[in-house]
Amino acid sequence: MAPPPPSPSPFPSITQCDPKKRFGSVAADLDGTLLISSSSFPYFLLIAVEAGSLLRGLLLLLSLPFLILSYLFVSESLTIQCMIFISLRGLRLRDIELAARAVLMKHYASDVRAESYGVWERSERKVIVTANPRVMVEAFAKEVLGADKVLGTEIEVDGRGRATGRVRGRGVLVWGKKREAVVEEFGGEGVVDVGIGDRRSDHGFMSVCKEGYMVHKDKDAKPVPQDRLKNRIIFHDGRLVQRPDPMNAILTYLWLPFGFILSIIRVYFNLPLPERIVRYTYPMLGINLVIRGKPPPPPSAGSPGNLYICNHRTALDPIVIAIALGRKVSCVTYSVSKLSRLLSPIPAVALTRDRAADAAMISSILQKGDLVICPEGTTCREPFLLRFSALFAELSDRIVPVAVNCRQNMFYGTTVRGVKFWDAYFFFMNPRPTYEITFLDRLPESMTVKAGGKSSIEVANHVQKVLSGVLGFECTQLTRKDKYMLLGGNDGKVESIHAAKKSS
Repeated sequence: MAPPPPSPSPFPSITQCDPKKRFGSVAADLDGTLLISSSSFPYFLLIAVEAGSLLRGLLLLLSLPFLILSYLFVSESLTIQCMIFISLRGLRLRDIELAARAVLMKHYASDVRAESYGVWERSERKVIVTANPRVMVEAFAKEVLGADKVLGTEIEVDGRGRATGRVRGRGVLVWGKKREAVVEEFGGEGVVDVGIGDRRSDHGFMSVCKEGYMVHKDKDAKPVPQDRLKNRIIFHDGRLVQRPDPMNAILTYLWLPFGFILSIIRVYFNLPLPERIVRYTYPMLGINLVIRGKPPPPPSAGSPGNLYICNHRTALDPIVIAIALGRKVSCVTYSVSKLSRLLSPIPAVALTRDRAADAAMISSILQKGDLVICPEGTTCREPFLLRFSALFAELSDRIVPVAVNCRQNMFYGTTVRGVKFWDAYFFFMNPRPTYEITFLDRLPESMTVKAGGKSSIEVANHVQKVLSGVLGFECTQLTRKDKYMLLGGNDGKVESIHAAKKSS
């Protein structure tokens, strides 16, 4: 929770630290120190929702008045213990770890404070000292901040691998317990070169450091540019777009029932309508559809269809391209459920991951009409393009690149660990979702496999580069497997995803 107004401190402000001085070691608090936000409540709420459920998140939100009173008039320790109990009790430790990596890292990374990070990155040995559960913080601290060690509150886990809601060891790491942890970690007092904190409960561990600096609240504090962090966030999961500060969380829960009804109307009102009509009904329902470029005409009788190659933002990409074209096109997909394919307004065919069988199937579809393929194989929320599979380049010379982008301000319409069936509904639950479709010129014959003699990999890389230039995204060589290993702990194959969900 947010700390009370600061009292006179024996430590100078972080702004007085010599910006050129380097340190051998640093011990730093997290909330309000390395992060701009001084409240850990939003991160507990994210864990409650993403590792638990919306109902658990609501319970934590309803307890907010009690948590504030507890922090102000009882103790910081009791407040943290209550949030741990409500957010984590009964959850599998593995689910907490995955949610911390997949969801919290993105929100933490966007909130790193520039002044304190400057001292942090100029230090050799880096240790975080926090009252937050270590399991929530460790992945972000080590992989994004480059921390060597996280000293945090340890949660109790029962024999089944589930959190009991209680803490173990020293208990909640506040006041003198932070000091004890730092002395034990570094082997004595006066060993740590610099300590950084933001509240009186940090003075204990800061006093055993050679130097100490306070990070004061500042509404004008600036976050660190992402490229200064040890690793940038390319993949992340979770449904909530914005960090659920109390006011954001309240507005989100108030919007949920209205948003769900609106999403049902948006989906099923448009579902039976022809694509050429839907592009006009979208604005009536608050959906902003932006179409740029000149869509190619439909293929003439007897000639093969166009192969539309687009980057992948949500499962709606092929449907929105069909709406932009004003006619039906087919699409191929990896892991959409049978029910989703049944409800799809355009023909959707599942890939088998057998290269020869998939190539024959795609060639057959192209003989009948247009086809949309997303060669990344999975969605990416951030401004990056994953590696393009080169199979499409071998199957047609009528390749039309399509740049796709979408904007969501409340809910993400994609998931790794959640139920994919709800992806479209979450996208349409946003108050005013936006889709941007940009049709580019068809590839010249000189840049194709059959007529131009290029290799399929050359063509795939060229299309990726062209799309990245239009979108302002960065090309990567990351794959679907990389994403699912990081966020879901599996290789992204349909059977692996189902096996992971059954085991939970």
